[in-house]
Amino acid sequence: MADAVDFANDRAEYFLQLSLQRLARLPVKPSAQICEDCDEPIPLARQLSVSGCETCIDCQELRERRR
Repeated sequence: MADAVDFANDRAEYFLQLSLQRLARLPVKPSAQICEDCDEPIPLARQLSVSGCETCIDCQELRERRR
């Protein structure tokens, strides 16, 4: 018999999977060619590998460190 903890874990897993499915269906905008923060060109390899990127690698690292 499942207890309250098992029920809560199952419910959390269900909502996690639901959220992931919704994210997968979101349209992805094209990657920027120029970084929003430093106005330098974003390398083509980054544009292709990170769909919808808005910043160069260096500026993205700065954004993530600030969070």
